[in-house]
Amino acid sequence: MSGASAVSAGERALLERVPTRLLIAGEWRDGSAGAEFAVTDPATGETLALVADATPEDGEAALAAADAAQEAWAATAPRARAEILRRAFDLVTERADDFALLMTLEMGKPLAESRAEVAYGAEFLRWFSEEAPRISGRYATAPDGKNRLLVAKRPVGPCLFITPWNFPLAMATRKIAPALAAGCTSVLKPAALTPLTALLLGEVLVEAGVPAGVVNLLPTSRAGAVTGPLLKDHRLRKLSFTGSTEVGRRLIADAADQVLRVSMELGGNAPFLVFEDADVDAAVEGALLAKLRNGGEACVAANRFLVHKSVAAEFSEKLVARMRGYVLARGTEPDATLGPLVDAATRDKVAALVAEAQEDGATLVLGGEAPDGPGYFYPATVLKDVPREARILREEIFGPVAPIVTFDTEDEAVRLANASEFGLVCFAYTRDLNRALRLAERLDTGMFGLNTGIVSNPAAPFGGVKQSGLGREGGFEGIEEYLETRYIGISDPFARTDRTVSKELD
Repeated sequence: MSGASAVSAGERALLERVPTRLLIAGEWRDGSAGAEFAVTDPATGETLALVADATPEDGEAALAAADAAQEAWAATAPRARAEILRRAFDLVTERADDFALLMTLEMGKPLAESRAEVAYGAEFLRWFSEEAPRISGRYATAPDGKNRLLVAKRPVGPCLFITPWNFPLAMATRKIAPALAAGCTSVLKPAALTPLTALLLGEVLVEAGVPAGVVNLLPTSRAGAVTGPLLKDHRLRKLSFTGSTEVGRRLIADAADQVLRVSMELGGNAPFLVFEDADVDAAVEGALLAKLRNGGEACVAANRFLVHKSVAAEFSEKLVARMRGYVLARGTEPDATLGPLVDAATRDKVAALVAEAQEDGATLVLGGEAPDGPGYFYPATVLKDVPREARILREEIFGPVAPIVTFDTEDEAVRLANASEFGLVCFAYTRDLNRALRLAERLDTGMFGLNTGIVSNPAAPFGGVKQSGLGREGGFEGIEEYLETRYIGISDPFARTDRTVSKELD
């Protein structure tokens, strides 16, 4: 492992430019209690910044600001909303280096991956800037010909966004951009581990022209205390959450009191299927992307490698050879290809899953031991001969660990892939077109990566089935999550009343 280093002068200069207070009603302000919490570098444990710690009172103020701004923002011309989003895209792109370095500092991923997230996250701003003017309805004649049917779309209203730490820019823009495009105001509660990226985004949105109160930011170390009262407030009309299924279930229950619209992007347990006719070299390349992107800390990360027995040895050997070359280091180091995990709890869970799998009979062929020293590092790890009942195959690993299981038949592969409460994404490598089409219909998944290790795209609907969530983000479908459908019945404009008939007779 390349040695972790302290924050450099250039990194410190960036940190000093980033807002660290709450954004409420267009103003940067301290929390009402004056408290702060620390944001740390997961590679060193060093404090990066102290951030204002929002209270329930601050949450109420933020929702009040969003509610006060809702009517005017909804009435803003779609093209005007679009131009603001486009300016935000341009500004994020111009400041790509700042965003990338900031994400690497507070989350840990290598700079190359942070730059990729900046491009991905910014694209939501551009995509939904183009969708804002395309919100449409319909005008039709009723089947009996007596009336006219007018269907229109209107903004849902003030939204609460709760975003995770693993993609601190993209998860914020994936929610804020469609909401702004649709005419909704919002309150964003970023993850306490990585609030700095969201705060920098808030600064960019203000610069781009987002009116006061339309986007409000509430960093806090007490998420439940701040967001809980908002879910019971009649002014809130929408909740969008990305995070664990466990927390998502509780939020759905809490949202029921006000019958809130909810979007939930929850846990995953993605199977990665390699069939006997697959291009094994291509499958290995896809596996590296699906497993090690973001250090495995992604809900779409490949969690279970299901490989046909005839190619299992070749696939395993080539995967191990490639993963052995990953360099574990602080994300700012030039040679870093695998950064630290986000905190000690995450690292310890990964280590426990690997140890338990070995106790159950799995064979460790690479990695498997956290290095000494500062930071929360865990190496690229491969396990084979993993028992099918092992916990590591049932739970999200959220780390750079690839457990390999073999299968004999397509039916067996599908059964193993579907044997999960989750259904976010599935990856499969095969050169048989008919098999690919069968898999697309048989797999219980919201997304399917065919001969590719990446499915995320701002132009595509992102989301899962079963306990992986509700709703879709991105694509044409994404803006619909922030729109209500209104039907207006109109009397027949050609109807002839008795009075009209009598006048014609005269």
